[in-house]
Amino acid sequence: MPHAYGYRAGTRDLFARGFRRHGAPKLSTYLIQYNKGDFVDIVGDGSAHKGMPHKFYHGKTGRVFNVNPNSIGVVMNKRVRNRIQPKRLHVRVEHLRKSTCQVNFKNRVKALEAEKRKKGPKQARKRMPDAPKGEFTVVPKKNVVFQNPLFHKEIF
Repeated sequence: MPHAYGYRAGTRDLFARGFRRHGAPKLSTYLIQYNKGDFVDIVGDGSAHKGMPHKFYHGKTGRVFNVNPNSIGVVMNKRVRNRIQPKRLHVRVEHLRKSTCQVNFKNRVKALEAEKRKKGPKQARKRMPDAPKGEFTVVPKKNVVFQNPLFHKEIF
């Protein structure tokens, strides 16, 4: 068969639903509330054809810039040749998930804020790289014999 160049070419596995996950999207996907500034992951759902983004955007993370009754506006960066362009897409909620890209950052900020409120001496709160390991001596378990016969003999 000839090669396909269509809009959804090469997406047999990309948009396929998981094992025993076929059918219409769950109701909970429609009840998620999105606000401006939220980070979202774009994941195309093969069971909903309307409002599906292009396959390039599948798995990418963007930021909500607009909320409509039927779709969510997402702005994300796309590398086009030698520059990065902000792209604005309107995607239906079936193809979006709230991103967990900031979970670790927010947890760290909460921990630091709680630490600030504690009484006691101030500590450095910056994340620092691991220091180099200290010097140590390797002691062999058995008696080691170095074998180096005929060190200066030419082999050819």
